[in-house]
Amino acid sequence: MRIPMSHEPQVRIPATYMRGGTSKGVFFRWQDLPDVVQSPGAARDALLLRVIGSPDPYAKHTDGMGGGTSSTSKAVILSRSESHDHDVDYLFGQVAIDKAFVDWSGNCGNLSAAVGPFAISNGLVDTRRIPENGVATVRIWQANIGKTIVSHVPITHGEVQETGDFELDGVTFPAAEVPVEFMDPADGDGALFPTGNRVDDLDVPGLGAIQATMINAGIPTIFVNAKEIGYTGIELQEMINNDAGALARFESIRAAGSVRMGLIAHVDEALNRQHTPKVAFVAKPADYIASSGKSVSAAEVDLLVRAVSMGKLHHAMMGTAAVAIATAAAIPGTLVNHAAGGGDRTSVCFGHPSGTLRVGAQATQVDGEWRVDKVVMSRSARVLMEGWVRVPGDVF
Repeated sequence: MRIPMSHEPQVRIPATYMRGGTSKGVFFRWQDLPDVVQSPGAARDALLLRVIGSPDPYAKHTDGMGGGTSSTSKAVILSRSESHDHDVDYLFGQVAIDKAFVDWSGNCGNLSAAVGPFAISNGLVDTRRIPENGVATVRIWQANIGKTIVSHVPITHGEVQETGDFELDGVTFPAAEVPVEFMDPADGDGALFPTGNRVDDLDVPGLGAIQATMINAGIPTIFVNAKEIGYTGIELQEMINNDAGALARFESIRAAGSVRMGLIAHVDEALNRQHTPKVAFVAKPADYIASSGKSVSAAEVDLLVRAVSMGKLHHAMMGTAAVAIATAAAIPGTLVNHAAGGGDRTSVCFGHPSGTLRVGAQATQVDGEWRVDKVVMSRSARVLMEGWVRVPGDVF
């Protein structure tokens, strides 16, 4: 028998494992984190990587809380807001699966639906703002991108109601509906189109010049036509994710678009900015069978959208990408608007690999410039487990 070397014991940190929309993540209250982790930096990243179980060359997250996919490799840190206009400050970390890297460059729209319920249940919202029965409006400051999100959380007998009959394609069981409003979702200084154009010719190595709509709304997103890159828009995950060449081409599109959008200076920098931008391809409506076996009719949807996140085709749709879809669909002349049939629209229903999703957007043109006041969608959220996570004490 080998005599074990001396190692630091594990430490335990209060945490909650939650589903929000079609994503899952580990939620922390800022004040519960160890002192050295309360500030951004290497120690915080190291902790979250170990909690999720990354980097994992097996891509299974067997030794952590992650699920081996981009939609389940997420962490959230919440605190009472420092602003009187908001209830809670929300910081999101996208944890890479096979690399020691946490991307703080964007938001998670799906987990945004879980922020309000968590904040209420964990004492981060003034109790005077919570009705005994009804709906609590939670004003969220999204710290990654500096934007406001408003969540409408159902309350029963003074507590968050999680159960209900709201069904969301991509989620197995029904739950309570949580409407979420993304206010003024344009990134940065409010410029929706960083190139100044609704459609650009994007030069991509190996593909040549392809049309692209590059937009900053919800999350920086690059939209391309499915047909132009050899697809129909009805593809499911295995049709893309089992094709290494296809994934490499999408990464080339993402890197080239990142440079054109001014997010990075050189394509090589895309490796250190994996969470943003997203790449999505759009097509006109068509019949298809969703990943659940559900039939989706062309008559049910305005267009088809498939999106790539963290190097893989998403199983449904990222919430922030849905914001970008709704925004682009509301503005005539974009590839998304064209695929949806053109014209003015205040909402769009699109088909994704798991089914369909309807999203509303309020777009206006002022002095020749387009702006979107808000994008609205309904999601659901549920606590899966709460208590403590444990990590070796020498991690951070």
